[in-house]
Amino acid sequence: MTQEVLATVSASVPRRWLGVGMMGLLGALLLYIALSIPPDNLAWQAFLIIIGLAALYMAEKTRRATERVVELTSECVRLDDGQVLTTIDKIDHISRGMFAMKPSNGFVMVLNENRSRAWQPGLWWAFGKRVGIGGVTPGSQTKFMAQILEAMIAERNF
Repeated sequence: MTQEVLATVSASVPRRWLGVGMMGLLGALLLYIALSIPPDNLAWQAFLIIIGLAALYMAEKTRRATERVVELTSECVRLDDGQVLTTIDKIDHISRGMFAMKPSNGFVMVLNENRSRAWQPGLWWAFGKRVGIGGVTPGSQTKFMAQILEAMIAERNF
């Protein structure tokens, strides 16, 4: 059963590589400092190595996550691989104001019920009743998707 895709949100290539590159550069620099100019205290060296490896891991996780595309259909918000982030009937409202706790260039869908936690850095996250879309995505795509969702919710509540 295929559904018509009303809107999509995907990471823009320059932002994607800038985000991944900065995180990878941070990890590489921390490892370089830890190994070439080791601190006197072994605990600090271990700390630098752990944080450097974590930064490299997050760079790879971000690279993989931002290959995905978020799609809006008439029934749900999903990823291009079919994973459903939420169905439209579970969305209470959309929060996208200046002071809303939302991803960069994005919006938050406030749900009627809790959802399991998940995170794909740079693209989307879910925590409690909130699902955030955005990060290294263009603001024009997320704004368009948020406006369509707001219209769908208003039509449903009318």
